[in-house]
Amino acid sequence: MTDTHIVLDETAMLAAGQGNVLASRLIHRAHAEAGWYLYAPSCALVEADRTRPGTAEHLAALPGITVLDLDLPAALALARRETWAAAHTQYAAQPTPERPDGAIVATTLAKRWEGEPVRVLDLGV
Repeated sequence: MTDTHIVLDETAMLAAGQGNVLASRLIHRAHAEAGWYLYAPSCALVEADRTRPGTAEHLAALPGITVLDLDLPAALALARRETWAAAHTQYAAQPTPERPDGAIVATTLAKRWEGEPVRVLDLGV
């Protein structure tokens, strides 16, 4: 079995807080099933919380979600994107030694990621 790594962008975080069934399934799988990993980049958490206060605390408290800090390499990547949330999400989805194939970006705004070097899971369908 191959591990599945998914990074939530701020739109996916907001969708999870509003009862999106697909987002809820991802959260459940990351908590209950081996090999499923769900990540919340801290910059995307901040953006989601600005839109809907309480979102960051709620998601950070859920088992199965790993909050990704803004480290120096991620901070340097921020200048390449329009928003900090998108930049940190894209950075988090890139391949690493722990995730050689990178991660999938879960979003409700798939068009935002067109032309970007990331795989997308559209939660808006």
